Amino acid sequence: MGTRTVLERAEISRALTRISHEIIEANKGVDGLVLVGIPTRGSLLARRIGDIISRIEGREVPVGSLDVTMYRDDLAQHPTRAPQPTDMPASGIDGATVVLVDDVLYSGRTVRAALDALNDHGRPQAVRLAALIDRGHRELPIRADYIGKNLPSAKHERIAVRLEEHDGADEVTITSEHGDAGGGRRSTSAHDDAHASAEPGASTEPIA
Repeated sequence: MGTRTVLERAEISRALTRISHEIIEANKGVDGLVLVGIPTRGSLLARRIGDIISRIEGREVPVGSLDVTMYRDDLAQHPTRAPQPTDMPASGIDGATVVLVDDVLYSGRTVRAALDALNDHGRPQAVRLAALIDRGHRELPIRADYIGKNLPSAKHERIAVRLEEHDGADEVTITSEHGDAGGGRRSTSAHDDAHASAEPGASTEPIA
C-alpha cells in the first residue's frame, strides 16, 4: 500500500483561487450568488471560496452549509456519519444562483442528495457545482461546473482531502489499496460522494 501527495497547500490555494475567478466570471459578478458547502470539508472549502470572492469583488458573499445525510439513497447499504448542522444564509436561496461546494466528486450520489435537500430550503434560480477533486466513477449523470483538479483513479484507491481547519494541514493524497478485493469503493472525503467518513484524519470517500 503506497501513498502519494497530489496537491499541497499552495496548489490547493491556487485551485480555489481559480475556481473563485471562474464563479465570478460565470455569474458576471456576485449579485444573487450564494455558496453552500456540503459538510464537513465542502463547508470549509465554501468559506474559503467565499473569502476569496469577497476580496476580489469587495463584497461579502453569503455562505451556508447543507447536511445531506438523511437524503442519501444508500443509507441502508452503507454506514454514515452522524448528521451535521445545516446553516443556510439568512437571505435564503430563493431566486439565487447557488454553488454547491464539495471536496471530492465521485459517484454523484452525495450531490443528488444535496439537490433534494436544497429543495427543502427554497427555489434557487440555478444550481451549480464546485469540487476540489473530481475522481470520476460517476453512477449518476452529474457533472461539476468548477473543478480544482481532475484526478482519474481506480476504485481500490483512496483519495484523502485534508484541510487546515479540520485536519491541521492542507493536502490531497491518494493511497493504493490493492488488497481491497473487488475494487471496493474506498476514498476519502468526510461524507464523500460516497462519503462514509474516515474521521479523524482526512476526508474519505467510500460508498458514494
